Amino acid sequence: MTRRRFGALLTRASLPLGAAAILSGQDGGMATRHLPPRPRGKPSGIPFLAQFTDIAAQAGLHNPVVCGDSNKPAVNIIETVGCGVACFDYDNDGWLDIFLLSGTRLEGPPPGAGNRLYKNNRDGTFKDVTKAAGLERVGWASAVTVGDYNNDGNEDLFITYFGQNVLYRNNGDGTFTDVTREAGLRRDRTFWSSACTFIDYDRDGRLDLFVGHYADLDLKATPPPGANIFCRYGNLPVFCGPHYFQPVSPLLYHNNGDGTFTDVSARSGIGASKGTRSMTAVAADFDNDGWTDIYVSCDGAPSLLFLNNHDGTFREEGLARGVALSEDGVEQAGMGLGIGDYGMDGSLDIFKTHFSGDTHILYKNDGKGYFDDVTSLAGLSLETRYIGWGTGMVDLDNDGFPDLFGVTGGTKPGLEKELPEEPWKTPRFIFRNLGNGKFEELIDEAGPGFSASHCSRGSAFGDFDNDGDIDIVVVNLNEPPSLLRNDLRPGADGARNWLKVKLIGTKSNRSAVGSRVTAHYGGKVQAREVLAQSSFYSVDDRRLHFGLGSATKADLIVRWTNGLVENFRGVEARQMLTIREGSGIVQSEKWETPA
Repeated sequence: MTRRRFGALLTRASLPLGAAAILSGQDGGMATRHLPPRPRGKPSGIPFLAQFTDIAAQAGLHNPVVCGDSNKPAVNIIETVGCGVACFDYDNDGWLDIFLLSGTRLEGPPPGAGNRLYKNNRDGTFKDVTKAAGLERVGWASAVTVGDYNNDGNEDLFITYFGQNVLYRNNGDGTFTDVTREAGLRRDRTFWSSACTFIDYDRDGRLDLFVGHYADLDLKATPPPGANIFCRYGNLPVFCGPHYFQPVSPLLYHNNGDGTFTDVSARSGIGASKGTRSMTAVAADFDNDGWTDIYVSCDGAPSLLFLNNHDGTFREEGLARGVALSEDGVEQAGMGLGIGDYGMDGSLDIFKTHFSGDTHILYKNDGKGYFDDVTSLAGLSLETRYIGWGTGMVDLDNDGFPDLFGVTGGTKPGLEKELPEEPWKTPRFIFRNLGNGKFEELIDEAGPGFSASHCSRGSAFGDFDNDGDIDIVVVNLNEPPSLLRNDLRPGADGARNWLKVKLIGTKSNRSAVGSRVTAHYGGKVQAREVLAQSSFYSVDDRRLHFGLGSATKADLIVRWTNGLVENFRGVEARQMLTIREGSGIVQSEKWETPA
């Protein structure tokens, strides 16, 4: 830790909650450092072979994601935060389906509002099966996590809301049942829940549940725009920002193994964390000790890193580990989280999106769970124009190096004329990994699906057409989602190889959440872990994807959640493997992929 960072942390830690954000120049309660954008550097000249086209309309994704009213100024923050999306195989047919969350409006839901489940027809189109699946619900949805909490072979859903959270049990016949009450997850008052993730924190083979909260919100008691410092943007009245509201501590529920959960927030140490405005939560092993930790991005407050003590308890070490604040010790408006191994050293790094006027932050893991802010060194500090949300650290062009993707969008609808510096619809971004620790920004180079402007929130990554590359689904507020199909062109050497791995736990939880695959290929090493939430409030395809570049084989090390390690050598590229804990490779599928 540098002396500058240490001094900044001492200064910030001594301030009351929210005071650091005010000192850093926040507007309307949103934390920002007011950093201007910098010119893009000289292009590398390396062709980017991934081209994205938005095929949502032709794929049948027509319903808008309702969240407030984009045509008039918002009067409450809940109208603009938005929600997430999950891509998962709900019917076990080997093809990714899409579950889209939705909000509502303060005056009442418009026709068509509500969550949507789209079944993959395996021909590039999707069918709305929400009603048949029993998933119709209208409200202020926030986040989703996916996992097989009862180990019956079917992926279940947990959704957070402003209001009552919901646990849906997958019945295995295409339908879901709301089991929130019988599972012991009903609440006796209204909370604004946000982050959520399944996690097997005690390695007993059952998925437990972490739930974060954004704020203690009372719609009837919230002041009108302009009422105080937290409800103004310069001289303009806007809805009250996050610092107006009292934070709420997160919760941890232990899976009892009989379909019920017990609140263990107090005895686990999770509930001792104060002053959080949780956004996205990721359960993964950040310090490489074989036990799953929890990282939570927080809005206008220090982000949290709960390290697993191996005894059912956690300790919070975000500040000490370097992932709570910016390098100069400033609270940031942490939104989305991309988790992966950009450094190609077998450890999980963190990419976090923030508010406009601030950089999106890249934290490099030293292998022991201590992180360095390498944003500037990596060439990422140039982009500060837009508010970042959903994000991912994924290899979009299969060159063997994970790239950084992000969606953006404004927070102040109906005020763009008065606030030209806060546009409502903005483009997506890609920072392409150059393989030397540095990235270059791409927008137009990635195709029309990227340069188009939307007000986006959640995003999820997966191979919807089973062709060996990564596609992306994006939540757009008050319009239909985007489905960005990746049409990957062959490289000059004709090779853009890949490998996918689906893990099935036996002694570990069946979804293998928390299990890790480390791939060695072409002199490189890359770790990926099965996550139950990332991006912004969203869930990716749990089939782990590795771009291999020109490598034709890979050696795989699988470390299961319960600690078992298995090795698979000389695995051929361009196939989707299913590995069952203790049984090895039980299925191999050769997909038709671009040449």
